[in-house]
Amino acid sequence: MAGRLGGARAVLDVQTGGGEVLDFALGAAPGRPRLVVATEGWPPNIARATALLRPRGVAVVASPEDAPLPFADASFDLVVSRHPVRPHWTEIARVLEPGGTYFAQHVGPASAFELVEYFLGPRPEEARSARHPDRERAAAEAAGLEITDLRAERLRMEFHDIGAVVHFLRKVVWMVPGFTVEEYEPRLRALHERIEAGGPFVAHSARHLFEARRPGR
Repeated sequence: MAGRLGGARAVLDVQTGGGEVLDFALGAAPGRPRLVVATEGWPPNIARATALLRPRGVAVVASPEDAPLPFADASFDLVVSRHPVRPHWTEIARVLEPGGTYFAQHVGPASAFELVEYFLGPRPEEARSARHPDRERAAAEAAGLEITDLRAERLRMEFHDIGAVVHFLRKVVWMVPGFTVEEYEPRLRALHERIEAGGPFVAHSARHLFEARRPGR
C-alpha cells in the first residue's frame, strides 16, 4: 500500500477505522499523493482517525459504511481499504477514474470461527460462506471492475491463556456479540482448563488480498 501511494495522485481510504494503517502507509510511502481522503462510519473511530490523520493533511469524512460515497464520479486513481465491513462495489467503481485501482485486504469466510463456534455453537452455512472471495469477485465484476489479483490465506491464531481470549473478544466485539465474562463464565472456565491441560487453543484467521481495476486508459 505504501508503494502504491507513492505513485498515486488522488487516494481514498474507505472505512479507515482509526486511521492507523493509512497513517503508517503514508509515513512509509516513497512519495505523497496530492490528495488523500478517508471515510469512516463509527463515531469513536472518526474522532481517532481525525486526530491521527489531520497532521498528515488527510481529511476524514464521516460516512456510514452502507451509504453512497460522498464524492464525484472518477475522483480517485487509487482506492484502498483494510477490512471493510462489506465492499460497496458499485460506489468503488463509480469514484475510480478509468484505469484506477482498488487495492485492499478483506476479511475472508469463517474467520476465527473455531473460537466463535466454541461460544455460540455451529453457525449457519450462510454465515460461514459470507465474505467468500469468489462471491466478492463476482460482485466486483458485476459492478464493472476487472480483477487483477486475488490471493486468499488462512492464518494460524494461537490463544495461550484465557486472558488472551477475553482480551480478543472484548476488542473484536462482533465475534461474539454481547460478550461478557459473567455471561460466558462456564465456557471460559472450561476453555481455561482445556488450554492448561492441552496447550493453546487454535483458530484460523481468513484474509484475502484484492486488487481490481476500472477499465479505461
